[in-house]
Amino acid sequence: MAARTPHGPGAGLPEHAVRTELLSLLATMPTLTATEAARALGRSSGLCSFHLRRLAQHGLIEESPHTGGRVRPWRLRAGVEHGDDSTGASNAGFGELARDLEDESHQHWLAHRAAVPARWRRDEAFSAVVHLTPEELTALGAQVRELLARFRGRDTNVRARPAGTAPVAAVLRLFPLITDVEPSASAPEVDAEEADQPGSSDPSRAHGGARRRP
Repeated sequence: MAARTPHGPGAGLPEHAVRTELLSLLATMPTLTATEAARALGRSSGLCSFHLRRLAQHGLIEESPHTGGRVRPWRLRAGVEHGDDSTGASNAGFGELARDLEDESHQHWLAHRAAVPARWRRDEAFSAVVHLTPEELTALGAQVRELLARFRGRDTNVRARPAGTAPVAAVLRLFPLITDVEPSASAPEVDAEEADQPGSSDPSRAHGGARRRP
């Protein structure tokens, strides 16, 4: 997998499904250790530790203050928490990386779906366009998070998982469809009829001069 173009947090970090899972856990927990991640994801603590360190090296997470010892709790780095508009470019970098990792995981699933047991070959993918106010958009997101929270206890408590469970990615993106965009104040106004005329890009017209007729 090719590395990302360097830009902000996560720059140069290759995409990997394990990092998607770790970022998802860190978005819902104040801190996370490699052992806790391994328990939640059903992976080895060594693998989780490696990817946690990689996320830290690329500025997405940081080591949380602790009393020392071998246990190293990690947390999302201040200023890159997903969903906080006040974080500016840093949050944009985190959000872009998270989306890329989600997309990579979905492509991996599609490519290998035939190799998994038949009962796991179906997904629940759907989309819809709904008309909402900004307040309703926020409320809908909160309702979905509340619904998913019913299953969060299984992340860290293996005994709470019914037999036959497996990690399932739940990805929801609520965003307004921009249909009417105001033109930039600095953009030159061009008559639509003139824009379609041959030679409308004549430099003399750009400087206010009239074109000579043959």
